[in-house]
Amino acid sequence: MALAIFDLDNTLIAGDSDHSWGQFLVSEKRVDAEQFEQINDRFYADYVAGNLDIFAYLAFSLRPLTEIPAPELEQLHRKFMQTVITPLQLPKAHALLQKHRDAGDRLLIISATNRFVIEPICQSLGVTELLASEPEKVNGRYTGKVFGTPTYQQGKVIRLQEWLAAEKESLEGSWFYSDSINDLPLLLEVDNPVAVDPCEKLKREATERQWPIISLRNS
Repeated sequence: MALAIFDLDNTLIAGDSDHSWGQFLVSEKRVDAEQFEQINDRFYADYVAGNLDIFAYLAFSLRPLTEIPAPELEQLHRKFMQTVITPLQLPKAHALLQKHRDAGDRLLIISATNRFVIEPICQSLGVTELLASEPEKVNGRYTGKVFGTPTYQQGKVIRLQEWLAAEKESLEGSWFYSDSINDLPLLLEVDNPVAVDPCEKLKREATERQWPIISLRNS
């Protein structure tokens, strides 16, 4: 049995759930549309370029969780799953996950996106173990702050190492699937790195390092 690790956004689903959640809040008129959308798009461009200030982004993206009552957040997320996430599901991603289940591997999703957004998405993929950026809660309410190390770039490695120690797991025979150059630090840690529909920067790295490059989108 090996550990099979997966990025989520633009890897197991055909889009970025974090950015899409922001767009969804705009469409639902739960945030100031013009200002929020502009900032959301700018942060996403920074992420794609590989120079996102993750703490500034989380301060921005977690703020709506502090402003919308919990029951409404749950209702909004259910609608988000139905209208936004379901169309982004990839049959080939489900097949890849099943291939690793059939091999007896332990599945783990690691995403820079916060847990509130991605946990139901991971559940829809049948993956129960995940590491995500953790929104801080005090007395059951979101504070708008992040708890611990965000799972972004080297932070994914730090959080994974903590998880491995706690779970008494190892990276022997491990896999990691990702689309993003931001995940290069973790790709370098595993035995079997795989680029999935990679961005241009990761595609160049994967080609130079002779890593497999696959598509979960193309037939």
